[in-house]
Amino acid sequence: MELRYTDRSKLDLKLAISWYERQRKGLGFDFLDCVEVALQNIIGNPEIYQIRYSNFRGCVVRRFPFSIFYTIETDEIIVHSIFDNRQDPQKRP
Repeated sequence: MELRYTDRSKLDLKLAISWYERQRKGLGFDFLDCVEVALQNIIGNPEIYQIRYSNFRGCVVRRFPFSIFYTIETDEIIVHSIFDNRQDPQKRP
């Protein structure tokens, strides 16, 4: 299945990488590595992760307080948000 990112998810990822990189050099790339592992797991078996609300599934990113919210469409997986779990849940996609 093909993976597609919304503009929001691209911005979420960019902001998180930048924030972690400011905290410690290299930490932003560690975060990105963990996100990529989670995305590969999603691509490999997209239905393994439970529906969190509405039709959005959520995958928790290892080592970091983030979840990837996505939907499964006919021929693609759409990543809607790379969400900081410390935020107000009302801000989810």
